[in-house]
Amino acid sequence: MTAMRQHVGEVLRARRVSQGLTLRDVSGKARVSLGYISEVERGQKEASSELLAALAAALEVPLSKVLLDVSALLEIDEATVEQIASISSIAPDVSVSAA
Repeated sequence: MTAMRQHVGEVLRARRVSQGLTLRDVSGKARVSLGYISEVERGQKEASSELLAALAAALEVPLSKVLLDVSALLEIDEATVEQIASISSIAPDVSVSAA
């Protein structure tokens, strides 16, 4: 599973849950199957730009905010990878793996 796909799902699920909405609620508003939304939230399916727009509209949040949230999570991931690489270059005999 790619980090991008995982984070898109995390952000969408967090938005939905924070609003007290069920998958069925969002499915009806977005006119997307409940199963497909569930797979997107679990990071199993890649969301198209049209699907992201429909889900953002159903959640009543600007698509730009969804993408900013995803971007912030990716930035954390990238910083962690850079820190691990930095540690590895300082102490090459130490084995460090990314979570």
